[in-house]
Amino acid sequence: MTTLSLKPAQRLDALILDYNGVIGLQPTQHMWTRLAALAGWPADQTADFETEFWARRTPYDAGEISTHTFWSGLLNGHLTAPPGSALLDALRSTDAEMWTHTDEALVQILQAAQATGLRMVLLSNAPHPLAEALDRSPWCSTLMSKTLYSARLGVNKPDPRAYEAALVAAGFPHPDNTLFVDDRLENCTAAAQLGLRTFHFTGDRHALSRNIPQLTAAAGGHGH
Repeated sequence: MTTLSLKPAQRLDALILDYNGVIGLQPTQHMWTRLAALAGWPADQTADFETEFWARRTPYDAGEISTHTFWSGLLNGHLTAPPGSALLDALRSTDAEMWTHTDEALVQILQAAQATGLRMVLLSNAPHPLAEALDRSPWCSTLMSKTLYSARLGVNKPDPRAYEAALVAAGFPHPDNTLFVDDRLENCTAAAQLGLRTFHFTGDRHALSRNIPQLTAAAGGHGH
């Protein structure tokens, strides 16, 4: 765990959260194998599929290429998935679904933070199908005051414009009173350069709670 912005504890006005690796759990190996098989890759080549998947992901996340274009370069063998095809639909839905599993203990922490009046904004690098799936999730619609996705913004983190859009979505809180949480250090570094308080999340939920002053104050008030 690395907290980049070491500033005195003070009440937060807003919390800007990454999704995958923070709220969202990483896909299992079985999920990757299933997606690879849909794209025509043998099970023993799943690792190669993952490499190719990530090599093509950045422009897809940024909304620069369509779902069809993204998958057309990933299909193995003689498979084709033209627009409107059942295979393209299956690839799109399976890809989106495997990123929608959440860390329920982390969600409970965010629920407690929301109960103190803290405003929360989701800022995720995600293509359009995943953005739509997340917006339909009950936790998202109840916890987040706004959701921002790279495909809709047209830029990926760590582009400064992503953080600037999130501050606007949060109601223009002062960066010093805003905590940005992400599992990627480079994204936290970029946010810190804009003056935001940052927390590099590596799986320690309790450390995250300790960096939300409202939760610390509430726990102290109850003698915990």
